[in-house]
Formats: sequence, structure tokens, C-alpha cells
Amino acid sequence: MFRRVATFVYGVLSYLTFFGTFLYAIGFIGNFIVPKSIDSGRTGPLGEALLIDAALLALFAVQHSVMARPWFKRGWTRLVPKPAERSTYVLLSSLALLLLFWQWRPIGGAVWNIEQPGLRMVLYGLCGTGWLLVLSSTFLINHFDLFGLRQVFLFLIGREYTEIKFRTPMFYRHIRHPLYLGWLLAFWSTPTMTVAHLVFAIATTAYIFVAIQLEERDLVNAYGDEYKRYQQSVPMIVPVRVGKEIAG
Repeated sequence: MFRRVATFVYGVLSYLTFFGTFLYAIGFIGNFIVPKSIDSGRTGPLGEALLIDAALLALFAVQHSVMARPWFKRGWTRLVPKPAERSTYVLLSSLALLLLFWQWRPIGGAVWNIEQPGLRMVLYGLCGTGWLLVLSSTFLINHFDLFGLRQVFLFLIGREYTEIKFRTPMFYRHIRHPLYLGWLLAFWSTPTMTVAHLVFAIATTAYIFVAIQLEERDLVNAYGDEYKRYQQSVPMIVPVRVGKEIAG
């Protein structure tokens, strides 16, 4: 019983770490409230800042992608109890992001700066919409399973874990990856785009499109023809179809 309780507490603490990191990310990208944001903190030579920022982004991308692959999970669960595997992934992803927030180097210079109040409000509104889309999309596909709470809770009460069935609720009927669309809106919708923010936005956008390919390959392996039909009928990111090709 102690093992079950300890695993559950570990899962809850991992989730709380994620949620705190998610809230900090909003302030970090938006340059408000948090003590260290994407455009604040110690500055240094351009080359050094670019190298450090690129290394931080690469560390998160590798950790986030490699640990999500089925082949890694099969080996990883020889060391980590299976009910805690997802929570461990969530915790390490959060720690990688917190390291990025802590060590991120700002880079001076503005790529664009929109001063018209109405347009600034529109961009802030799009940014906020992006964050809401990210969070709401996770609840549509089972937020608690995605972040490991369902797994540790089922282990606590002695029930066997069952995989979530493939579903396409709400946004997922119109685009395959509303969560990633939310990230893109959050990262790019800013009235003041600094060089550091642009580096972050470009790198994370590139990562998102690579991650989609890896994720969809795993989904095809997991759900077979059901997911292939979904790919053929629903656009990836932008809810527009061009001929026979899927937009996005």
C-alpha cells in the first residue's frame, strides 16, 4: 500500500510542478509578472546568448521527443514503475523548461513593435486564445491521462490502466493538432517581437512540425487505419484543405 500511496503522491507533485511551469511560461513569453522573462535578465555577447539559448531549446526538444517514443518507454519502464512513467516524463519536461526559463539569455533589438493600441489588444487577445486553446485541448483528450494523474490514481485504487480510445471531440473534428496551433498562436502573437523572442518562436515552431511527424507515426502504429482515415479527412494545423492535400 505504501508503494501505491508514494506513487500517487509523486504523480500529484509532478503534476503540480507542470502546472506551475505552465503558468510561469505564460508570463515568460508575455513578459509580465514573472521575475525573469524572455526579454529580461543578464545580457551578454550575441554569440554566447545564441549558443546558450539554442542549447536550452535543443535540450528540451530532445528530452520531450525522445522520452515520448514507445521504444524509449519500453526500456524506461525497466527502471521507472510503469504507473509513474508518464508522471516522470511530465516532471522532467517541466524541469527542462524551468532550466530554460532560468538560464535564458535575452538578445537586444526589436524585429517589430506595434504601437497602435487596437492592434496591440488584438495580438494580446490572440496570444491569450492560444494559451486557452492549449489547455482546453488537453482536457478534450483527457487532461489527467496526458499528465499522468489518471495512471497513478488507478494504481492507488488497485485498478488496471486502460489506454484511452481514439476520439475526435470539438476542435479535433476540424484540425488534428489544436494543441500545437495553440502553442503557435501563443508564441507568435506579440505586439513587440524581440530578437530573443523571434529565435524562440522560430525554434519552437520548427520543433512543433518535427514533433507532429513523430507523433503521427506513433498514432498510426497505435490506431492503424482509423488514424489514417482521420489524417486524410482532417487538416493538420490550419482548418483549410487545398485540393487533395491537407493544409498545415
